[in-house]
Amino acid sequence: MTGKKSAPAARLPRSVYERELLRLQTELVKVQEWVRAEGARLVVVFEGRDAAGKGGVIKRFAEHLNPRVARVTALPKPTERERTQWYFQRYVEHLPAAGEIVLFDRSWYNRAGVEQVMGFCTPEEHRRFLHQCPIFERMLVEDGILLRKYWFSVSDAVQEERFRRRLEDPTRQWKLSPMDLESITRWEAYSRAKDEMLVHTDIPEAPWYVVESDEKRGARLNMIAHLLSTVPYREVPPPAIEIPRRPPSTGYTRPPRDLQTYVPDHAAGLIP
Repeated sequence: MTGKKSAPAARLPRSVYERELLRLQTELVKVQEWVRAEGARLVVVFEGRDAAGKGGVIKRFAEHLNPRVARVTALPKPTERERTQWYFQRYVEHLPAAGEIVLFDRSWYNRAGVEQVMGFCTPEEHRRFLHQCPIFERMLVEDGILLRKYWFSVSDAVQEERFRRRLEDPTRQWKLSPMDLESITRWEAYSRAKDEMLVHTDIPEAPWYVVESDEKRGARLNMIAHLLSTVPYREVPPPAIEIPRRPPSTGYTRPPRDLQTYVPDHAAGLIP
């Protein structure tokens, strides 16, 4: 990896952020249509520490895309059967076919991070992963898959602050697990694991791109803008569509309302 850690970015004004986000999301729709028209296959890997902002970026990335074209893959822990498979096997079945985009919310790199740090894999399994991963990714790229890998970098102070906000927010407490809290006490172990992972898997065919994510708004814009700059997409003209005229009535009469069960008007009760 090259490049020095940049100074923390100032928080973007919301109006500036939302305007640029919409522009970038419009370009992502163009990428989607290009992928579909060309039969391309795009894989985007999102990795980083807990609370680094991966989920927020993925949400904005996929917000206006067709879920039949672009899907998010976040695999649970492997089953007993999957533990006996070749490590990459369960990820292969989620790779895109022609005209599809797959966003991996964490990926096969679990083995280089949480599995290695928490002792969920053996040292031999970890060494085998670091050897096989570049080979696996070269195979994907040689087969024509567009593979992009992003590491979201967050400082220890910001990570802890985000954990505390999650703890205080009942809508986000589910995002805070005992495993997340372990990442505080094992900060240096995760740092060493990440450094070793980058040494072995930052390859020319599939390089890592680091996203500074202490400032969430900037991180989202930076990541999406960078990906757009790496994909050779073009705007695909949409098919000509005309809304037809509604035909004249043939005598249909709607059944009485009391024959159907309606959802109570909860919203009406909120009006002062």
